[in-house]
Amino acid sequence: MESSREGLRALWISLVVLGLTAAAQAAIVVLSGSVALLGDTLHNVADALTAVPLGIAFLVGRRAATRRFTYGFGRAEDLAGLAVVLTIAGSAVLAGWTAVDRLLHPASMTHVGAVAVAGLIGFVGNEAVARYRIRVGRKIGSAALVADGLHARTDGFTSLAVIAAAGGAAVGWSWADPVVGLAITVAIVVVLKDAAAEVLARLLDAVDPVLVDAAESAIRATPGVDAVGAVRLRWIGHRMHAEADVVADADLTLVAAHELAARVEHQLSHAIPQLGGATVHVDPASHPGAAHHDELAHAPS
Repeated sequence: MESSREGLRALWISLVVLGLTAAAQAAIVVLSGSVALLGDTLHNVADALTAVPLGIAFLVGRRAATRRFTYGFGRAEDLAGLAVVLTIAGSAVLAGWTAVDRLLHPASMTHVGAVAVAGLIGFVGNEAVARYRIRVGRKIGSAALVADGLHARTDGFTSLAVIAAAGGAAVGWSWADPVVGLAITVAIVVVLKDAAAEVLARLLDAVDPVLVDAAESAIRATPGVDAVGAVRLRWIGHRMHAEADVVADADLTLVAAHELAARVEHQLSHAIPQLGGATVHVDPASHPGAAHHDELAHAPS
């Protein structure tokens, strides 16, 4: 609940900051007719609006598990990540189309100084939001929020490109504005690739191998554990679930095996801060390949 609240707070603060940034830029787009600034503004609007599906996902993810959705609704966050990726793709198409149209139908930029100021505003607003989203996303383990932060960071650098377009227009290079607009489109495509890779990896249950190593080390260090079998980790929203097979003394009582499984889960919670729950199977040392029926301990999120 606390991590969801922190994620929601990051989203709404980002929405306000980017909304104000885009509104200021849109006003200057109307005055200047700058294609580069239009592309940057569209990207900022898209970035601001991605807070909506992510916010809905965080709220849905709070719902308790049911008989039908036994792992809860954390996966809604992964669907929101897909919505973010599609939004980035849409902004790339629109920005590219507008830039090509301006190349084919040239038009001069006016209010050059205001365009440059708008580019600077876009950079400052996006970089602030990017730092905030990435920091919170990594803290709570939200791939979608990190992807959104990377999106905002790219927006910031494309805003600096708007300043270059304004400089070109100031010296009479009418082609500078649409060319920079195309460069911004390329930058959007690059961040689209990175964001899509991260979101799709999460959908396929990918985890950082470093986390697996940390989990195995924590289990191995637990008193009473003779050996570590398979260790499986998966993200459910921005919380992680672990499954581990451990081998222990065959003479352990059921109560002792239960206590061992609880200790293993406790060790895992320290090794993996985002851990929401763990299922631990304890096998007797004399039958390391036997079915995992000796002990099953589950720590709920």
